[in-house]
Amino acid sequence: MKKFEVTGHEPSYLPEGEWKLVWADEFDGTELDRTKWDFRLNFWGKRFDAYTDEGIVLDGKSHIELHRVEKDGRYVSPQLQTGSNSFDIPKGGTDNPWGQDEIWKLGILEAPKFVHRYGYYECRCKFQKDPSTMWSAFWTQSPSIGTRFEPEWCGIESDIMEHFHTGEITTGNIYGGYGKQFTEEGRVRYSIEEDGWHYFGMDWQPDGYVFYCDGVETARCSEHVSHVPQFVLLTTEVQGYRSSKKKKKILDPNGKEIEVATYEILDKYEDDAFIVDFVRVYDKIKK
Repeated sequence: MKKFEVTGHEPSYLPEGEWKLVWADEFDGTELDRTKWDFRLNFWGKRFDAYTDEGIVLDGKSHIELHRVEKDGRYVSPQLQTGSNSFDIPKGGTDNPWGQDEIWKLGILEAPKFVHRYGYYECRCKFQKDPSTMWSAFWTQSPSIGTRFEPEWCGIESDIMEHFHTGEITTGNIYGGYGKQFTEEGRVRYSIEEDGWHYFGMDWQPDGYVFYCDGVETARCSEHVSHVPQFVLLTTEVQGYRSSKKKKKILDPNGKEIEVATYEILDKYEDDAFIVDFVRVYDKIKK
C-alpha cells in the first residue's frame, strides 16, 4: 500500500498503481451533507422501527458519530446511504398509465446521491465500545441485487467491514439476493484490536475484489464480480431487531438476555457511537 496525501486530513493508503479521487466526504463542519447522504429508514418495503434519522453528530473536527438513540424505552440507530435498494422502498401510490392500483409493488426509486462502478472504497473509523448491543458496517450494495440469475449484471452486496462481535471483523461479498439463492464469496472473519482508528478498503476491479484492513489484505474473490454501479453505506443497527428463535440469544454486557427491540438504557454505554473520519472513493488511472 502507498500513502496518498489529502490536504488538511488524514492520508489514504491505496494499492499499487495510479489513482484519482472521484468522491469523498471528510465530514467537515457540524451538519451532515445531504447532497451526499440519505437516511435509510425502510427495510423490505416497510418503515423499519430500528432505523432513525436522528443520532448523527458531526463534531466539527472532521468526524461523524453514529449514536444509538433512546425511543420509548428502547434503542434505535442511524443508517446512511448514497442510494437506495429497490425493494426497501414502500409502495409509492396507486397511479400508473393504465389506472391499475395493484400492478407495481415497488415504490418510487429516487435518483441516487452517488453510485459508482469499480475503484477503491476506503473509510477510517473507530468502533462502538459495545458491539453486543449495536453493530456497525461500511459496505456497498446494488439497487437491484438478486433480480437476475447472473449477479454480475444485477449487482451484489460487498461488506468492506462489519463489526458484529467484540474483537472480530467480517468482510466479503453476498450475491444472489437474500432468499434461497443467497450465496457468500470471499467471506472471512478475523480478529482486530478494538481501540483506536482503523482503515478499511476494497479494491473492486472488473476481474475481482481485494479487501484490506489497515493496509493488510484480508480477503479476495473473483468468481462473481458486479459490473453495475453500486451505492455506499455507513450503517449501525441495534442488535436484536432481526433475531429469530433459530438464532442464538442476544445478551447485554452484563450477560442478561435482551428482549428483541426492548433495550433497557445502559448508562455505561449511553454515549456509545460508531465514529468515521472519512469515506473516499478512488478510480484507478489506466495507462
